[in-house]
Amino acid sequence: MTDDKFIWAYEEYRKTVYSVIYSYVRNAEDASELSQDTFIRLYTYDGSFDSDEHMKAWLIRVAINSCNNHFRSKKHISASPIPDDLPADEDHELDEIIGEVMKLPEKYRIPVHLFYYEEYSISEIADMLELPEATVKTRLRRGRDKLKKHSERKIGCERKSLQKSNGRRM
Repeated sequence: MTDDKFIWAYEEYRKTVYSVIYSYVRNAEDASELSQDTFIRLYTYDGSFDSDEHMKAWLIRVAINSCNNHFRSKKHISASPIPDDLPADEDHELDEIIGEVMKLPEKYRIPVHLFYYEEYSISEIADMLELPEATVKTRLRRGRDKLKKHSERKIGCERKSLQKSNGRRM
């Protein structure tokens, strides 16, 4: 791989790789380190890619494998908050949604992230995660259901709060 192609790939995919890794490890320091490792693997990779999408999928697969190796190699508990520099839209509602996605259990969080934020198809996600397509569909559905239940609870609490504040004024 040429230096120019590597620099392009780094600039193009660094936020994606970091987001995928962070969604696994939930720790900014580990995510940065594993992201670096992933791009080092790209730089030293001797093979070729059919397309930019193929390279992106390869990077995500390497990132996921790095996370799995990370979990196997050391016991760790992370209580670090979601970092402010996590790639996200400026819109507050979107930030809240991303925050809620990050709170999902890993088996739902990763497919939801890949499907909605990276726009991979179910079959591509199944290949990346080495799971049957039916399992990916189930995890997406369950992840959406958990997000929906959370948002319904939040809306219910907001309505009760609004009713209480309106009732007090009367």
